[in-house]
Amino acid sequence: MLANLPLPPHYQPESVERIFRVPYEQRAAEAERWAAEYNLRPAVEDKFRVALIAVDVQNTFCLPDFELYVGGRSGRGALDDNRRLVEFVYRNLGVITQIYPTLDTHQAAQIFHALFFVNAKGEHPGPMTTITAADIENGVWRFNKDLAPSLGLDPAYAQAHLGHYTRTLAETGRYDLTVWPYHAMLGSIGHALVPAFEEAMFFHSVARRSQPSFQVKGDETLTEHYSALGPEVLTGPDGAPIGAPNTKLIHELSRFDAVIVAGEAKSHCVAWTIQHLLDGFVGIDHKLVRNIYLLEDCTSPVVVPGVVDYTDAADAAFARFAKAGAHLVKATDRIDRWLPVELAEWEGA
Repeated sequence: MLANLPLPPHYQPESVERIFRVPYEQRAAEAERWAAEYNLRPAVEDKFRVALIAVDVQNTFCLPDFELYVGGRSGRGALDDNRRLVEFVYRNLGVITQIYPTLDTHQAAQIFHALFFVNAKGEHPGPMTTITAADIENGVWRFNKDLAPSLGLDPAYAQAHLGHYTRTLAETGRYDLTVWPYHAMLGSIGHALVPAFEEAMFFHSVARRSQPSFQVKGDETLTEHYSALGPEVLTGPDGAPIGAPNTKLIHELSRFDAVIVAGEAKSHCVAWTIQHLLDGFVGIDHKLVRNIYLLEDCTSPVVVPGVVDYTDAADAAFARFAKAGAHLVKATDRIDRWLPVELAEWEGA
């Protein structure tokens, strides 16, 4: 395998900041030629197998004009993260065996969107409203009964679920229920992957003969689903399941020699995915934790100036992950400086 490959001519760093149509036929032909030029073998031949989990690299989180842009404290968080991530993919085409992109996937009437709630005046909560168990108990916010027929829910059950859900979040040490701006709406432009990343992933799939494994999450009505590997709450007030951990994916990832994680947002979907990955690996074999690598320069926390700033919480989470055995690494460092693989040097490096 070659280390630190050049960036292909079609890639322009500023492309991570805009929407464009990927010219698939042209890129496929270029990827074939690139694979031949740099002797990129089919991924099935990899002796050291590497998975890249790209968490929610979607327009809704990654572009400033979209609904829930993750700018971090700098204001350029996801933009710079994705430039580094895309370049990481191109430079390490011969090392990455398979890419696992996750897609946060929502509709209007879900427990974390305003439409789900009304107050005594019939008003909906504003974006970034926090709803606690006390708010539900005191009647500050109630289930919007008008949604019951289309959701197939009994209004009394839905109201009981809100109390159960918010209490469960508090009891398990998770974030309180947040009413997020409508985002990652199924079928929307915001739901799509950032074109520059999707282009790099397509290029990899052709060059390495490796199909990406898309992971859809967040489409359950009655629970948040930050993690790619499981929902926030598993059961309703009657004990019936409302979501399930993705044990199949955890076992699939455990068969890789290295699992690299990047994406948005560091404080929420990335952090929760890593925690579930750590817990899942410990349940199989504690030594697997050492196979987890976190690209800390390819992820940023949720920061809404003057409203919320999850930077410290995100940094504390990553410190816990490192203490548990995961590796904190940088995409801008040569991969063979932190991954135990032997790589040859390409002549232009």
